[in-house]
Amino acid sequence: MFPTGLPSPNPPPPTQEAKTAASDVKHDSGIITPSKKRKINSAEREDIDTISSSPKSLSSSTSQHIQKKLRFEDSVDFIGLDVKMTEEFASCSNKSKNVFLPGGVGHHANGLTKTAGSNTFSNSKPSAAKKLVIKNFKDKPKLPENYTHETWQKLKEAVEAIQNSTSIKYNLEELYQAVENLCSHKISAKLYKQLRKIDKCWQDHCRQMIMIRSIFLFLDRTYVLQNSMLPSIWDMGLELFRFHIISDLKVQSKTIDGILLLIERERNGEAIDRSLLRSLLSMLSDLQIYQDSFEQRFLEETNCLYAAEGQRLMQEREVPDYLHHVNKRLEEEADRVITYLDQGTQKPLIATVEKQLLGEHLTATLQKGLTHLLDENRIQDLSLLYQLFSRVRGGVQVLLQHWIEYIKAFGSTIVINPEKDKTMVQELLDFKDKVDHIIDICFMKNEKFVNAMKEAFETFINKRPNKPAELIAKHVDSKLRAGNKEATDEELEKMLDKIMIIFRFIYGKDVFEAFYKKDLAKRLLVGKSASVDAEKSMLSKLKHECGAAFTSKLEGMFKDMELSKDIMVQFKQNIPGNIELTVNILTMGYWPTYVPMEVHLPSEMVRLQEIFKTFYLGKHSGRKLQWQSTLGHCVLKAEFKEGKKELQVSLFQTLVLLMFNEGEEFSLDEIKLATGIEDSELRRTLQSLACGKARVVTKVPKSKDVEDGDKFSCNDDFKHKLFRIKINQIQMKETVEEQASTTERVFQDRQYQIDAAIVRIMKMRKTLSHNLLVSEVYNQLKFPVKPADLKKRIESLIDRDYMERDKENPNQYNYVA
Repeated sequence: MFPTGLPSPNPPPPTQEAKTAASDVKHDSGIITPSKKRKINSAEREDIDTISSSPKSLSSSTSQHIQKKLRFEDSVDFIGLDVKMTEEFASCSNKSKNVFLPGGVGHHANGLTKTAGSNTFSNSKPSAAKKLVIKNFKDKPKLPENYTHETWQKLKEAVEAIQNSTSIKYNLEELYQAVENLCSHKISAKLYKQLRKIDKCWQDHCRQMIMIRSIFLFLDRTYVLQNSMLPSIWDMGLELFRFHIISDLKVQSKTIDGILLLIERERNGEAIDRSLLRSLLSMLSDLQIYQDSFEQRFLEETNCLYAAEGQRLMQEREVPDYLHHVNKRLEEEADRVITYLDQGTQKPLIATVEKQLLGEHLTATLQKGLTHLLDENRIQDLSLLYQLFSRVRGGVQVLLQHWIEYIKAFGSTIVINPEKDKTMVQELLDFKDKVDHIIDICFMKNEKFVNAMKEAFETFINKRPNKPAELIAKHVDSKLRAGNKEATDEELEKMLDKIMIIFRFIYGKDVFEAFYKKDLAKRLLVGKSASVDAEKSMLSKLKHECGAAFTSKLEGMFKDMELSKDIMVQFKQNIPGNIELTVNILTMGYWPTYVPMEVHLPSEMVRLQEIFKTFYLGKHSGRKLQWQSTLGHCVLKAEFKEGKKELQVSLFQTLVLLMFNEGEEFSLDEIKLATGIEDSELRRTLQSLACGKARVVTKVPKSKDVEDGDKFSCNDDFKHKLFRIKINQIQMKETVEEQASTTERVFQDRQYQIDAAIVRIMKMRKTLSHNLLVSEVYNQLKFPVKPADLKKRIESLIDRDYMERDKENPNQYNYVA
């Protein structure tokens, strides 16, 4: 605790016998040199293993001085080593003086027990000098009983004597050796408790300085203030305390070691005296040695501790557990700053913890656990992950990259796999909801994560061209079709909003338009639309997203339906009689292309068609009507044994059923000849009447499919609980050829749009290089185009004389007026 090199204020004078013995001892061989006064510095003192005490007798004094000389020349340790002579030089004993070491068992001056035989050194001539053999103790020496207590009393008395500037009873070398013995025998833990004495000394000093300053307050406020070079009374007290006590390297080292030991114990979960730490660290701050003496070592040890801990726990723990541990460590260190550390330590301390527990393991943490957290939707853990990564420089950027990779990988599994086509759109909607929720709750609505999510969705959803657009259109159709009781109007509106978000990501929006228009026509013409409001709402969303040109044809379809209603009102007002006929007038440019089919209609239907045709053309001259029999439907009144029923059927079903008014049984060929219905369409029609739920026709033989030799007759025994029965047509599944034809039509429309875009650009620019033309065309088109296809369209326009190559520069085009 205090410098051991200080001389005792009043050292006891040695006895006469000791002086005589010390001066008479000589060794001819040079092993023992003549007694000489020698100043021992502190570095040599640390190597001293024997401690001399004030001599009490001649023999003990002689023994102690010889020990010193052996120590300097041969480094013989009388505490930790047993010295034995290999040979006894009895023959030379009468030629030299004998020196005896204490025999038997006795206590050395420093209190250690020493066992040694009656070892004898004899002086001889230089030629007869013998070497010493030094061996370790067989058993490690033990401290005697009550040694610790007695030593503490000595140390206490010595410290109090130094503090009070009085005489010290004990030799300083002896006290130093006693402390070394305690440390060597694992009593260091008790030493740290002496920190309290430093603390008490400091508290006493502060209290005393306050009283002293109060007494000399007038001096402090007058003379000291007038002399700027003089420190204040209080500062002078701090400087004296720092210079005489804390500046001592050993005191300072012991104090810092004790403080670091306490902090290490607290980090390991032990309870410590925080008030003691707070007081000691406050003392270091007041003395202005906090940063130089404590903070640097503290940060170095913290860095080493958490570096090792981070490496170990990353291997041992799962990511959620590791993240919670890191958060706990950060909270603990922040609490230490508040409780007893200096505020200036907070920034480097927290930065050290963040670097070693997070910064060094960013990529490893994400690779090990991010996918698992996202798959299981661990909201709390993801929130903690984002919060911790936000604290580290570059952490959010690394998290962002892994976030993009996860969305692309997961989304690709949904889109690429053809087996998931039936559930693709719903899975995409669910996935989108999931990532939106994570961004809102876990990632604090960070714009970077929102934009990255959009880019990732746009990337993976277009890995499979055209198919997602087609499936989205069919999904909308399933939601808007009548009979969909899954959702209320509000839920349906929310569902459409979500679908539109997915729709924004697809490139082939014209593919979506083609399939959507086809399904919309069915819903409008057959009356299967669940809600006109929902239909118009969807139309307005598409218009807002893609512009008026995209929805112009779809809006035209709705206008046609409304005009048809007005025309039918006028028709029934102007035509006398009760004619149950409804006709929808469709503009060919708005609606999908339908292949006309000529069938043999009953005379009543033909007559009604002619009446309407005459009426319509009378109001709208110059127009041509083309009847689409495939889209017609009728209501038939039928009489069975059970009673009368009304059958709601398609036009083709109507033609087949009306035949049974003229006969009992017909073959497939007879029905085909009489109705004129195409073969595959007729087979589906008969299948719906004879093999469906409502079997108003009997087929022989019974089977699920219609074969060539089958016979059909009316089922007079037909029974049904309802009066009006709707017999659905067997829906022909959309074949690969039909899907290909729809796609082909879309591709053809794209050719026209590319041609129009090129002509518009060339007409405006007159002359343009190939690269600039391609760039501007890409900017105008809303669908992806391959460079090879674009080049074909340019060549086509050159062949048709819309443009030409420049004669001097083949990579430049000129517009041909």
